[in-house]
Amino acid sequence: MPGILYITAPYHAGVVEVAGKWVPLYLVSLAGATQAAGYPSAIYDAMTKGVGLDEIGDRIREVKPDVVAVSMITATTPDAISVVELAKTIDPGIVTVAGGIHASFMYEDLLRRVSALDHVCIGEGEETLVELLDALAADTDLASVKGLAYRSGETILRTLPRPYLQELDDRPMAWDLLDWEDYTYFILPGSRLGAVATSRGCPYGCTFCSQQKFWRRTWRAQSAESVVREVDELHRDYGVDVVLFTDDYPTPDRQRWERMLDLLIERNLGVKILMETRAADIIRDKDILWKYRKAGIIHIYVGTEAASQTTLDLIRKELTIDESTEALRLCREHGIITETSMILGFPDETKASIDRTIEQALVYNPDFAHFLAITPWPYADIYKKLEPYVAEHDYRKYNLVDPIIKPKAMSLEEVDQAILDGYRRFYMGKFKEMLTEGNEFKRKYMLTAINRMMNHSFIRQKMGMEGDKMPEAIRRIVEGNLSADDTLVCPFSQAKAQAVNN
Repeated sequence: MPGILYITAPYHAGVVEVAGKWVPLYLVSLAGATQAAGYPSAIYDAMTKGVGLDEIGDRIREVKPDVVAVSMITATTPDAISVVELAKTIDPGIVTVAGGIHASFMYEDLLRRVSALDHVCIGEGEETLVELLDALAADTDLASVKGLAYRSGETILRTLPRPYLQELDDRPMAWDLLDWEDYTYFILPGSRLGAVATSRGCPYGCTFCSQQKFWRRTWRAQSAESVVREVDELHRDYGVDVVLFTDDYPTPDRQRWERMLDLLIERNLGVKILMETRAADIIRDKDILWKYRKAGIIHIYVGTEAASQTTLDLIRKELTIDESTEALRLCREHGIITETSMILGFPDETKASIDRTIEQALVYNPDFAHFLAITPWPYADIYKKLEPYVAEHDYRKYNLVDPIIKPKAMSLEEVDQAILDGYRRFYMGKFKEMLTEGNEFKRKYMLTAINRMMNHSFIRQKMGMEGDKMPEAIRRIVEGNLSADDTLVCPFSQAKAQAVNN
């Protein structure tokens, strides 16, 4: 029976890793399927472990897999390719497989450019991988394996599309293959962080989004009972006390969603839940938001994205400014920590339009705000419209942090500075608000988050705070030594000034 080793790319974007070390849920699901089919399976989460190609090479030599599998989003693609090439260097007989969103859409480009890559799984990979392993074990023709692309001489072949899985309840998950001590949510020190996908897909058509493209605007869900069984298993068997619901949109079915909340309340596991959803659903659920909080939901990300209705309509967000404002207000009213993002750097962007976006973020007043650079995935619906303005082609920078699009009236450097200015202006008021926050849990949560942000190497480099050059205002905040009566010098301003002066 061929053994398979799943490896995460040794890629680091910075911002995502500030808050926690996240379970590679997609690999846990894939490995669960291959393990259940009888194939020896292993996971090496190089990204979370913070290791490089040397350590990955050591693990490949130790495990001696027949197959090495990687998953790709656009930003991780160069490093995932390096893993594939390394595997072939160690043992040319290793069969290499790639999957994930980027590989699913860019399979032809990958197979033509990367001679070390043998196969690409297109779409959901659980059944495709098992059938591929069956075919490899039996040395049979791959043409019958749906959802597969591969090279035959100079020709790239793609088999018939694989239908989506129809049953998501109680699928085998390879939780036992994870090094659980690696996974924690830094904002809650000492926590063990797990992940559950309560559903797959999204019916909306946001033009910048990769998920709606991957799932073809479909939505399927686990039953409420199955989700709660999975949370219970993670808590009982692996000591998980914080769970991220990884799906983009867990709440469209109100009846299922409320049933899930009721079951979580009934089980009373003490597990804290992080999630995201749409503003309209929060407004819809204003009569049961107390259940959100009682069920353990402490933090909700709401994608507000833009300051003008024109921009929201351009990206087909199907959202209004008023809806975002009301949803965030309702969450605050019920003691739920809120997070949102604003997208900057469109072709017609100007300093004035960015100022308006930042002002709108201040009006929204979430607990956490992110200012992101519009990133045109090469397969996204919006790509053709943005392609003439693409100024950065290094996929490692396609991370929503580094500017990719050069606006007509701005340079990439000006967009980058505008992003920093967004953080500076937003958190200038937020720091003071944190210090007077009456809810002790929320106050500690937010100050811990800022501590993480200000001490993370990626943020420090971005802000020019290298070595021990942390400004005193920041140091006093993150160490809890600034009182509400102190005059607050904005740490982002101080950091920027210090970077310039040094």
